[in-house]
Amino acid sequence: MKQEKNISAHSGYVYLLILIALLITFITGIALFKNPLFVLILPVLIILIPGFFVVNPNGSKVLVLFGAYKGTIRDNGFFWANPFYKKTAISLRARNFDSERVKVNDKIGNPILINVILVWKVSDTFKSAFDVDNYEEFVRIQTDAAVRKLAGSYPYDNFDEHGTGQDELTLRSGMDEVNEALEDEITERLSMAGIEVMEARIGYLAYAPEIASAMLKRQQAVAIVAARKKIVEGAVGMVEDALKQLSDDNIVQFDEDKKASMVSNLMVVLCGDKEVTPVINTGTLNG
Repeated sequence: MKQEKNISAHSGYVYLLILIALLITFITGIALFKNPLFVLILPVLIILIPGFFVVNPNGSKVLVLFGAYKGTIRDNGFFWANPFYKKTAISLRARNFDSERVKVNDKIGNPILINVILVWKVSDTFKSAFDVDNYEEFVRIQTDAAVRKLAGSYPYDNFDEHGTGQDELTLRSGMDEVNEALEDEITERLSMAGIEVMEARIGYLAYAPEIASAMLKRQQAVAIVAARKKIVEGAVGMVEDALKQLSDDNIVQFDEDKKASMVSNLMVVLCGDKEVTPVINTGTLNG
């Protein structure tokens, strides 16, 4: 037997009535008839009592008889089964696991802090009970291993000096794809324990404290450069349009020196991060 076998148990209420009837017979026989043979009922009562058990909603009982797996009861209610069965309760409810924040290196070697939020439940009670030693501890350790592997497979962010393209998947920008890869990795690891992964996602992601300040400045510098690039691109377009319109309308005729001077002035005005103070020239342009 290498997989779960669902079985049913006897109604506990029927055997409870039998137990009560035997108890009444025992008391009556001893009290009224003084017959010592009624004492033989007492061992029967003692044997019957351990056979009672309850299965709560979204719960189960794994039954083992002297080391042999007999089956799993998933039905809810009050039951009675062989008193010699070892009955192990395994919850079938969905559970949350919020892992500890672990420090690992990303794909390009930067230390980061990361943790995962996992929603899981037992789907195969046989595998959970017998294929691993402790399935709850197994979930914790394998989830931690999966997070470490995932973090080492992607860079935290894109940086050109490391040879990563801006379209490369990263932990910070590709959350949907990364979470899907994480869920697939954890599902593969936990399948041997009969665990169904319902959801897995990164719950916390940040640079480690020792490099967080430097990386923040780095990100700010990248953002400033990107913003400046956009400003310059827009300014070049505006200067080009201005020169073209002035030339087409024959408003001003520029030689190369005048054109260079005007382009320089316009670029300063458009690209500067401070307000420009105009200088009024009352003479000629070259004066």
